[in-house]
Amino acid sequence: MATVNLSDYQPLQIDDAGSFRIGIVVSEWNSFVTHNLRDGALATLEAEGVSTDNITVFNVPGAFELSYASMQLCKERKFDAVIAIGCVIRGETPHFDYVCSAVAEGIKDCNILTDTPTIFCVLTDDTEEQSIARSGGKHGNKGVEAAATALQMIDFIRKRSAKKGNIGFGH
Repeated sequence: MATVNLSDYQPLQIDDAGSFRIGIVVSEWNSFVTHNLRDGALATLEAEGVSTDNITVFNVPGAFELSYASMQLCKERKFDAVIAIGCVIRGETPHFDYVCSAVAEGIKDCNILTDTPTIFCVLTDDTEEQSIARSGGKHGNKGVEAAATALQMIDFIRKRSAKKGNIGFGH
């Protein structure tokens, strides 16, 4: 949203964040945006205490491939959360609509078909300027928001598991 700075969040102070394992899938298409999103996510994870040894970044060619790569990581069950980072900028054809819809559905499928939270960090903007504004520009960095969301979802799952008498995800 144009009225919200995507980098604004209260420090989470999650006690055991150092043990969290995060997979980040980054689209190389529109890398002038996606690399900024990735860097924002990485900085936030590190600031919240996630060990850099527990963060793995995977590159894929474009946004469409985010769903496949994210699902593969979820199926491996090696990560406590996956962050899918991409950027699709509207062009002159309906291609934009098909790609955005497919990626959103694919990330949704990761969330309902696996036990690994998958965070949607895909900018779907009308212009390059809008994407730049949301990847470290005047509206902040959606990568920061995605990292904070991933940590909150892991914490949510771990707290629920602890209440049930389980430890962690069963990895």
